[in-house]
Amino acid sequence: MQDNPYKGYRPPALDKLKECGARVWSDVEMETTGGVFSGIILPRAETADAEHIVLKMRTGYNIGIRADRIVSMTVRGVKEAHYRIPEQEFPYDDSNPNVTLLGTGGTIASRLDYRTGAVIPAFTPGELYGAVPELADVCNLHTEKLFGIFSENMGPKQYIALAEAIGREIEKGVAGIMIGHGTDTMHHTAAALSYMVQDSPVPIVMVGSQRSSDRPSSDAAFNLRSAAYAAAHGEIAEVMVCMFGPTSDSYNLLHRGTRVRKMHSSYRSTFRTIGDIPLATVTPDSLRPLREGVYRKRAGRAVRIVPAFEEKVTMVYYYPNMKPDIIDSLVDNGYRGIVIAGTGLGHVNRPLYDALRRAHDRGVALYMTVQTLWGFVQMYVYETGREIMDLGVVPCDNMLPEAAYIKLGWALGQTDDLDEVKKIMLTSVAGEITEREPHDGYLVLQGGLPEVQDFLKNHMM
Repeated sequence: MQDNPYKGYRPPALDKLKECGARVWSDVEMETTGGVFSGIILPRAETADAEHIVLKMRTGYNIGIRADRIVSMTVRGVKEAHYRIPEQEFPYDDSNPNVTLLGTGGTIASRLDYRTGAVIPAFTPGELYGAVPELADVCNLHTEKLFGIFSENMGPKQYIALAEAIGREIEKGVAGIMIGHGTDTMHHTAAALSYMVQDSPVPIVMVGSQRSSDRPSSDAAFNLRSAAYAAAHGEIAEVMVCMFGPTSDSYNLLHRGTRVRKMHSSYRSTFRTIGDIPLATVTPDSLRPLREGVYRKRAGRAVRIVPAFEEKVTMVYYYPNMKPDIIDSLVDNGYRGIVIAGTGLGHVNRPLYDALRRAHDRGVALYMTVQTLWGFVQMYVYETGREIMDLGVVPCDNMLPEAAYIKLGWALGQTDDLDEVKKIMLTSVAGEITEREPHDGYLVLQGGLPEVQDFLKNHMM
């Protein structure tokens, strides 16, 4: 019998804690070879190694510190950990509108998981009331958890289930609907629901948080309260994303579901309307429209649900020296639609031409968008664009690449007739195509410019 290779092994992290008189949930200040860090010692996750001590810093971020790099540790006390958010019965008020929150797995309010040191979402009405009691001033809340997945795992199956759930809630007579969703792919789901749920009589508000509720800088509660107000009392009845406007918690923006995009990996104000202006600003107790041409809330329960999606659709981001086998391999693997994010006004290189022609000849739907995000595809301007159109590639006006990808999947899910697909693609269903882009819809906050510094000083500091 072989000797146990771990016999006599002592976890360095555990030894260091014992040496310093610290334990899990101790409030400590650590002096390390890389600097001084303060925070709460968290339990080690089941998949983590035994070499590091995990510290939740004052900022809310978790860091792992190697035990052999800790010079000294001062214990300031012990924090009592609460696994559950205090749960109370959500008050019902006859004078408040009824709102349904559909959950997909995005974190709105959270509690700490002892086992992993991670945060897990609070979701029941009682939990949400315990975390954000101000919600009871805005609406009567009902929740339904449809999924419990990260947003990167959302896809056509979930889009269709969400659309059908929205239809059921509208039939029940709710005043508005909220959808809790992770932020990474929220704009994809917003586009899908904008196509699948047409002529909604009530607001449909997607909401999430960039920073979880255990962090001092969390945007979760403010986003949730603002989204609840938009769903319960707003007059804009379409699919919207409700997230921070500026980086401070002064107001949220309501973005149209087909014109919104996540533009920063960590900013609280990550979502931006592209090629248009937001629909409105909203706070937990007010809503101010910013533009005309919105879909208005109305009496009645009539809504059209079109839950269709063809999964063999993809999006290709063009880059210099792209090889034709990229396109050929997609066609050989049975893809029925390809959205290209081209350069400039909608261009790719000449070596792709034959592959695009072969794809068109095999009945693949080919559509062009621009990777600049702002602006229109203009393929008549240069010879390159005209040649690409002759190969069967159809320009998508100013549709965002993600919105075009989702729409092509939705269109091909309804019909195999490529002429009908083209008709669907080039007809604006939910504001994904606009006649023009507003002069104030394009703004790049280029640091160092005087006007930008003045703007930041007056509005965002």
